[in-house]
Amino acid sequence: MNSVLTQLPLKLNLRDDAIFDNFFIGANLQLMTILKNFIACQSEQFIYCYGESGAGRTHLLQACCHAMSENNQTVFYLPLLHHADFSPEIFEALENQDCVFIDDVNAIAGNRLWEEALFYFYNRARENHVSLLVSANLLPKQLNFLLPDLQSRLTWGLTVEIKNLSDEEKIKTLQMRAQLRGFDLSDEVGRYLIHHYTRDMRNLIAVLERLDQASLAAKRRITIPFIKTLNISLN
Repeated sequence: MNSVLTQLPLKLNLRDDAIFDNFFIGANLQLMTILKNFIACQSEQFIYCYGESGAGRTHLLQACCHAMSENNQTVFYLPLLHHADFSPEIFEALENQDCVFIDDVNAIAGNRLWEEALFYFYNRARENHVSLLVSANLLPKQLNFLLPDLQSRLTWGLTVEIKNLSDEEKIKTLQMRAQLRGFDLSDEVGRYLIHHYTRDMRNLIAVLERLDQASLAAKRRITIPFIKTLNISLN
């Protein structure tokens, strides 16, 4: 492997639970079809996914990465939220991958060095037939890029939205995650969580994980009275 890749931090590792089976589809059925065609190499070379924080962007990119890796394709997941941990030169080491997953591209908006590196990587990816699945919180035209040409590159291929879940769908997602962890979560507790914590799914799942740990330590079921005895905050 290229020496640039071997020196990358552990933040680039994939979560084991970031798979399609753990994603509640809700209103994203068309998106899921697009992504499954993408990993089967039966769609556009470039896809740009956007959605609000907690909509599942990172989960879906990592799920696609897992799936393509299992199909013996060379893939790389690059979380630009942590771009300060490595160099823009990383793109030079990714030109021989089958697919590169670039998460949170909005994190480099306004950074000319990174914008230029990504712009040139898009050009080389097109020439070398490297597929790109890119995520951000907004459409390319809504991000404050210094390079208009980068904004143009990000619109190559398909642009698709990851739609937020309804409150009821968030509860079902929490219940699905709870079952994977070996316990049941009542509708009542689910409603309590989404009304007392930040409603994006990333935070709600983090709360669920802490509740599971606390209930195991206390040997108590997860109920509203039990939750009220805890001091769980996510800052």
